[in-house]
Amino acid sequence: MGKRILLFLLTNVLVMTTIVIAWTLITRFTDIDGSFQTGGPGLGINYESLMVFSILVGFAGSFISLAMSRWMAKMMMKVKVLDPNGRLSAQERSVVEKVERLSRAAGLTHTPQIGIYQSAEVNAFATGPTKKRSLVAVSSGLLHSMDDDAVEGVIAHEVAHVANGDMVTMTLLQGIVNTFVVFFSRIAAIIVSRFVRSEIQWIVQFAAIIVFQILFSILGSIVVSAYSRYREYHADRGGADLAGKDKMAHALRSLKRYAERAKIDDRTDDSAIQTMKINGKSGLVSLFSSHPPLEDRIARLERR
Repeated sequence: MGKRILLFLLTNVLVMTTIVIAWTLITRFTDIDGSFQTGGPGLGINYESLMVFSILVGFAGSFISLAMSRWMAKMMMKVKVLDPNGRLSAQERSVVEKVERLSRAAGLTHTPQIGIYQSAEVNAFATGPTKKRSLVAVSSGLLHSMDDDAVEGVIAHEVAHVANGDMVTMTLLQGIVNTFVVFFSRIAAIIVSRFVRSEIQWIVQFAAIIVFQILFSILGSIVVSAYSRYREYHADRGGADLAGKDKMAHALRSLKRYAERAKIDDRTDDSAIQTMKINGKSGLVSLFSSHPPLEDRIARLERR
Protein backbone atom coordinates (compact mmCIF):
# COMPACT_ATOMS: atom_id res chain seq x y z
CA MET A 1 0.00 0.00 0.00
CA GLY A 2 1.12 3.55 -0.68
CA LYS A 3 1.41 4.70 2.96
CA ARG A 4 4.88 3.19 3.31
CA ILE A 5 6.30 5.08 0.31
CA LEU A 6 4.44 8.34 1.00
CA LEU A 7 5.68 8.54 4.59
CA PHE A 8 9.23 7.68 3.56
CA LEU A 9 9.33 10.27 0.76
CA LEU A 10 7.82 12.98 2.97
CA THR A 11 10.29 12.29 5.78
CA ASN A 12 13.16 12.25 3.31
CA VAL A 13 12.27 15.66 1.88
CA LEU A 14 11.90 17.17 5.35
CA VAL A 15 15.22 15.72 6.55
CA MET A 16 17.07 16.81 3.40
CA THR A 17 15.67 20.33 3.59
CA THR A 18 16.60 20.61 7.27
CA ILE A 19 20.17 19.48 6.60
CA VAL A 20 20.63 21.95 3.74
CA ILE A 21 19.15 24.87 5.70
CA ALA A 22 21.37 24.10 8.69
CA TRP A 23 24.47 23.79 6.48
CA THR A 24 23.73 27.03 4.64
CA LEU A 25 23.26 29.01 7.86
CA ILE A 26 26.37 27.50 9.47
CA THR A 27 28.58 28.32 6.49
CA ARG A 28 27.08 31.78 6.15
CA PHE A 29 27.81 32.87 9.70
CA THR A 30 31.11 31.03 10.24
CA ASP A 31 34.45 30.83 8.44
CA ILE A 32 33.54 27.55 6.75
CA ASP A 33 33.50 27.81 2.96
CA GLY A 34 30.33 26.10 1.83
CA SER A 35 29.89 27.88 -1.48
CA PHE A 36 31.75 25.24 -3.59
CA GLN A 37 32.79 28.11 -5.87
CA THR A 38 36.39 28.67 -6.92
CA GLY A 39 36.01 31.93 -8.76
CA GLY A 40 37.53 30.37 -11.87
CA PRO A 41 36.25 30.50 -15.46
CA GLY A 42 32.75 29.35 -16.37
CA LEU A 43 30.58 28.74 -13.34
CA GLY A 44 33.65 28.42 -11.14
CA ILE A 45 32.30 25.43 -9.23
CA ASN A 46 34.44 22.88 -7.41
CA TYR A 47 32.54 19.87 -8.77
CA GLU A 48 34.55 17.26 -6.86
CA SER A 49 33.85 18.87 -3.49
CA LEU A 50 30.21 19.44 -4.42
CA MET A 51 29.78 15.78 -5.42
CA VAL A 52 31.29 14.56 -2.13
CA PHE A 53 28.99 16.93 -0.23
CA SER A 54 26.00 15.74 -2.28
CA ILE A 55 26.75 12.08 -1.57
CA LEU A 56 27.12 12.70 2.16
CA VAL A 57 23.94 14.77 2.43
CA GLY A 58 21.98 12.54 0.04
CA PHE A 59 22.67 9.29 1.82
CA ALA A 60 22.47 10.88 5.26
CA GLY A 61 18.98 12.16 4.45
CA SER A 62 17.94 8.77 3.13
CA PHE A 63 19.27 6.72 6.06
CA ILE A 64 17.95 9.16 8.66
CA SER A 65 14.54 8.83 7.00
CA LEU A 66 14.85 5.05 7.17
CA ALA A 67 15.83 5.14 10.84
CA MET A 68 12.80 7.33 11.60
CA SER A 69 10.37 5.41 9.39
CA ARG A 70 8.74 3.21 12.02
CA TRP A 71 8.47 6.01 14.58
CA MET A 72 7.10 8.44 11.99
CA ALA A 73 4.52 5.93 10.76
CA LYS A 74 3.24 5.24 14.26
CA MET A 75 3.07 8.95 15.11
CA MET A 76 1.49 10.21 11.88
CA MET A 77 -0.98 7.35 11.48
CA LYS A 78 -1.67 7.09 15.24
CA VAL A 79 -1.03 3.37 15.11
CA LYS A 80 -2.10 1.33 18.12
CA VAL A 81 0.65 -1.25 18.62
CA LEU A 82 -0.78 -4.60 19.70
CA ASP A 83 0.87 -6.55 22.52
CA PRO A 84 0.68 -10.25 21.59
CA ASN A 85 0.74 -11.14 25.28
CA GLY A 86 -1.81 -8.54 26.30
CA ARG A 87 -5.58 -8.47 26.32
CA LEU A 88 -6.82 -8.26 22.75
CA SER A 89 -10.20 -8.34 21.06
CA ALA A 90 -11.00 -11.28 18.81
CA GLN A 91 -10.29 -9.15 15.74
CA GLU A 92 -6.96 -7.90 17.11
CA ARG A 93 -5.96 -11.44 18.12
CA SER A 94 -6.72 -12.63 14.59
CA VAL A 95 -4.43 -9.96 13.09
CA VAL A 96 -1.61 -10.84 15.52
CA GLU A 97 -1.89 -14.56 14.78
CA LYS A 98 -1.81 -13.94 11.02
CA VAL A 99 1.28 -11.72 11.19
CA GLU A 100 3.09 -14.16 13.49
CA ARG A 101 2.27 -17.19 11.35
CA LEU A 102 3.15 -15.51 8.06
CA SER A 103 6.37 -14.09 9.53
CA ARG A 104 7.48 -17.58 10.53
CA ALA A 105 6.62 -18.84 7.06
CA ALA A 106 8.72 -16.02 5.56
CA GLY A 107 11.71 -17.05 7.69
CA LEU A 108 11.78 -13.86 9.76
CA THR A 109 13.65 -14.34 13.04
CA HIS A 110 11.72 -11.49 14.66
CA THR A 111 8.01 -10.88 14.26
CA PRO A 112 7.33 -7.28 13.17
CA GLN A 113 5.50 -4.96 15.49
CA ILE A 114 1.81 -5.27 14.75
CA GLY A 115 -0.58 -2.35 14.77
CA ILE A 116 -4.03 -1.11 13.83
CA TYR A 117 -4.87 2.49 13.02
CA GLN A 118 -8.36 3.95 12.98
CA SER A 119 -9.31 4.96 9.46
CA ALA A 120 -12.16 4.22 7.08
CA GLU A 121 -9.65 3.71 4.26
CA VAL A 122 -9.01 0.18 3.03
CA ASN A 123 -5.26 0.09 3.56
CA ALA A 124 -2.23 -1.53 5.18
CA PHE A 125 1.49 -0.89 5.15
CA ALA A 126 4.83 -2.23 6.32
CA THR A 127 7.81 -0.09 7.28
CA GLY A 128 10.88 -0.04 9.49
CA PRO A 129 14.67 0.30 9.28
CA THR A 130 15.44 -3.43 9.47
CA LYS A 131 13.65 -6.77 9.44
CA LYS A 132 14.10 -6.92 13.22
CA ARG A 133 12.64 -3.43 13.73
CA SER A 134 9.75 -3.48 11.28
CA LEU A 135 6.07 -2.65 11.61
CA VAL A 136 3.04 -4.12 9.89
CA ALA A 137 -0.11 -2.03 10.34
CA VAL A 138 -3.62 -2.41 8.98
CA SER A 139 -6.49 0.05 8.97
CA SER A 140 -9.73 -0.56 10.81
CA GLY A 141 -11.47 0.05 7.48
CA LEU A 142 -9.66 -2.89 5.91
CA LEU A 143 -10.63 -5.20 8.77
CA HIS A 144 -14.27 -4.12 8.61
CA SER A 145 -14.55 -4.26 4.82
CA MET A 146 -12.75 -7.48 3.86
CA ASP A 147 -13.31 -11.10 4.69
CA ASP A 148 -10.74 -13.18 6.56
CA ASP A 149 -9.03 -14.64 3.48
CA ALA A 150 -8.62 -11.21 1.86
CA VAL A 151 -7.18 -9.76 5.07
CA GLU A 152 -4.69 -12.62 5.21
CA GLY A 153 -3.68 -11.97 1.61
CA VAL A 154 -3.07 -8.28 2.32
CA ILE A 155 -1.05 -9.04 5.46
CA ALA A 156 0.99 -11.65 3.55
CA HIS A 157 1.81 -9.00 0.96
CA GLU A 158 3.08 -6.62 3.67
CA VAL A 159 5.08 -9.34 5.42
CA ALA A 160 6.67 -10.12 2.05
CA HIS A 161 7.81 -6.48 1.83
CA VAL A 162 9.57 -6.94 5.18
CA ALA A 163 11.09 -10.29 4.20
CA ASN A 164 12.31 -8.85 0.87
CA GLY A 165 14.05 -5.96 2.64
CA ASP A 166 12.26 -3.47 0.41
CA MET A 167 12.72 -0.51 2.76
CA VAL A 168 16.51 -0.91 2.73
CA THR A 169 16.76 -1.22 -1.06
CA MET A 170 14.39 1.75 -1.37
CA THR A 171 16.70 3.71 0.94
CA LEU A 172 19.75 2.99 -1.21
CA LEU A 173 17.89 4.08 -4.33
CA GLN A 174 16.64 7.21 -2.56
CA GLY A 175 20.21 7.98 -1.48
CA ILE A 176 21.34 7.95 -5.11
CA VAL A 177 18.39 10.14 -6.15
CA ASN A 178 19.12 12.52 -3.26
CA THR A 179 22.74 12.84 -4.36
CA PHE A 180 21.72 14.09 -7.79
CA VAL A 181 19.02 16.31 -6.28
CA VAL A 182 21.54 18.07 -4.01
CA PHE A 183 24.18 18.30 -6.75
CA PHE A 184 21.99 19.80 -9.46
CA SER A 185 19.96 22.04 -7.12
CA ARG A 186 23.22 23.69 -6.00
CA ILE A 187 24.37 24.23 -9.58
CA ALA A 188 20.98 25.64 -10.61
CA ALA A 189 20.92 27.94 -7.57
CA ILE A 190 24.42 29.26 -8.35
CA ILE A 191 23.34 30.04 -11.92
CA VAL A 192 20.22 31.87 -10.73
CA SER A 193 22.18 33.90 -8.16
CA ARG A 194 24.42 35.27 -10.93
CA PHE A 195 21.50 37.36 -12.22
CA VAL A 196 21.09 39.49 -9.06
CA ARG A 197 23.17 42.07 -7.23
CA SER A 198 26.16 40.72 -5.32
CA GLU A 199 24.87 41.93 -1.93
CA ILE A 200 21.77 39.75 -2.13
CA GLN A 201 23.30 36.81 -3.98
CA TRP A 202 23.55 34.59 -0.91
CA ILE A 203 19.88 35.15 -0.05
CA VAL A 204 18.74 34.37 -3.59
CA GLN A 205 21.03 31.34 -3.74
CA PHE A 206 19.73 30.08 -0.38
CA ALA A 207 16.09 30.39 -1.47
CA ALA A 208 16.85 28.89 -4.89
CA ILE A 209 18.55 25.86 -3.31
CA ILE A 210 15.42 25.08 -1.29
CA VAL A 211 13.08 25.59 -4.25
CA PHE A 212 15.17 23.54 -6.67
CA GLN A 213 15.76 20.81 -4.11
CA ILE A 214 12.02 20.36 -3.53
CA LEU A 215 11.33 20.52 -7.28
CA PHE A 216 14.06 18.01 -8.15
CA SER A 217 12.94 15.77 -5.26
CA ILE A 218 9.46 15.64 -6.79
CA LEU A 219 10.96 14.72 -10.15
CA GLY A 220 13.22 12.16 -8.47
CA SER A 221 10.19 10.55 -6.87
CA ILE A 222 9.26 9.34 -10.36
CA VAL A 223 12.26 7.02 -10.23
CA VAL A 224 11.46 5.89 -6.69
CA SER A 225 7.80 5.32 -7.59
CA ALA A 226 8.79 3.25 -10.64
CA TYR A 227 10.94 1.03 -8.44
CA SER A 228 8.12 0.80 -5.90
CA ARG A 229 5.73 -0.44 -8.60
CA TYR A 230 8.30 -3.05 -9.60
CA ARG A 231 8.62 -4.26 -6.00
CA GLU A 232 4.85 -4.53 -5.63
CA TYR A 233 4.81 -7.40 -8.12
CA HIS A 234 7.47 -9.16 -6.06
CA ALA A 235 5.50 -8.61 -2.86
CA ASP A 236 2.41 -10.06 -4.56
CA ARG A 237 4.39 -13.16 -5.46
CA GLY A 238 5.80 -13.33 -1.95
CA GLY A 239 2.31 -12.96 -0.50
CA ALA A 240 1.09 -15.79 -2.73
CA ASP A 241 3.92 -18.01 -1.47
CA LEU A 242 3.07 -17.22 2.15
CA ALA A 243 -0.74 -17.22 2.19
CA GLY A 244 -1.47 -19.11 -1.01
CA LYS A 245 -2.09 -17.86 -4.50
CA ASP A 246 -5.88 -18.02 -4.08
CA LYS A 247 -5.90 -15.79 -1.00
CA MET A 248 -3.50 -13.28 -2.55
CA ALA A 249 -5.55 -13.09 -5.74
CA HIS A 250 -8.75 -12.83 -3.68
CA ALA A 251 -7.25 -9.90 -1.74
CA LEU A 252 -6.37 -8.08 -4.97
CA ARG A 253 -9.82 -8.70 -6.44
CA SER A 254 -11.41 -7.36 -3.25
CA LEU A 255 -9.32 -4.20 -3.58
CA LYS A 256 -10.31 -3.96 -7.23
CA ARG A 257 -14.00 -4.04 -6.32
CA TYR A 258 -13.49 -1.03 -4.06
CA ALA A 259 -11.57 0.74 -6.83
CA GLU A 260 -14.44 0.13 -9.24
CA ARG A 261 -16.91 1.51 -6.72
CA ALA A 262 -14.74 4.63 -6.48
CA LYS A 263 -15.02 5.19 -10.22
CA ILE A 264 -18.82 5.06 -10.16
CA ASP A 265 -19.23 8.36 -8.39
CA ASP A 266 -16.31 10.77 -8.06
CA ARG A 267 -18.39 12.87 -5.69
CA THR A 268 -18.68 10.15 -3.07
CA ASP A 269 -17.47 11.23 0.36
CA ASP A 270 -16.87 7.67 1.51
CA SER A 271 -13.17 7.78 2.46
CA ALA A 272 -12.93 4.01 2.35
CA ILE A 273 -13.66 4.29 -1.36
CA GLN A 274 -11.72 7.49 -2.06
CA THR A 275 -8.44 5.95 -0.95
CA MET A 276 -8.72 3.28 -3.61
CA LYS A 277 -8.67 5.83 -6.45
CA ILE A 278 -4.89 5.68 -6.43
CA ASN A 279 -5.19 2.51 -8.48
CA GLY A 280 -7.10 4.29 -11.23
CA LYS A 281 -4.40 6.84 -12.06
CA SER A 282 -3.61 7.34 -15.70
CA GLY A 283 -1.46 9.53 -17.91
CA LEU A 284 1.36 11.55 -16.39
CA VAL A 285 -0.08 11.18 -12.89
CA SER A 286 0.59 7.44 -13.07
CA LEU A 287 4.34 8.19 -13.05
CA PHE A 288 4.03 9.20 -9.40
CA SER A 289 1.92 6.20 -8.39
CA SER A 290 3.64 3.85 -5.96
CA HIS A 291 1.46 0.93 -7.08
CA PRO A 292 0.74 -0.56 -10.51
CA PRO A 293 -2.88 -0.98 -11.65
CA LEU A 294 -4.70 -3.75 -9.82
CA GLU A 295 -5.67 -5.32 -13.14
CA ASP A 296 -1.99 -5.80 -14.00
CA ARG A 297 -1.18 -7.20 -10.57
CA ILE A 298 -4.00 -9.71 -10.76
CA ALA A 299 -3.07 -10.72 -14.31
CA ARG A 300 0.58 -11.28 -13.40
CA LEU A 301 -0.34 -13.30 -10.35
CA GLU A 302 -2.71 -15.49 -12.30
CA ARG A 303 -0.07 -16.16 -14.97
CA ARG A 304 2.23 -17.77 -12.40
